[in-house]
Amino acid sequence: MILCPKCRALMRLNRETNQMECKRPDCGHIEPKGKEAKITTRKRIDRKIVVTESIEGTLPTVKIICEKCKNNEATWVIRQTRAADEPATRIYQCTKCKHKWREY
Repeated sequence: MILCPKCRALMRLNRETNQMECKRPDCGHIEPKGKEAKITTRKRIDRKIVVTESIEGTLPTVKIICEKCKNNEATWVIRQTRAADEPATRIYQCTKCKHKWREY
């Protein structure tokens, strides 16, 4: 894709004259095909998806007592487990024994 240096509109190749012509009729800028022009290109960037085995160490922690092992620290996440007009559910996981429980 080549842009016109005067009006920044797209230029097209006229195969009969082998020249680049501006698409806008009121501009009428013409450049020889071999002339160095500013070319705008788009490249598709392949994005890599990283899959992790667990999300340990990335979740927020809170001081709360585990019902199973009586540890006083757990990680938590919030999920919408019911209808949208209902409050979200907080899911805790003990940092010591990995026991999970919910708070509605």
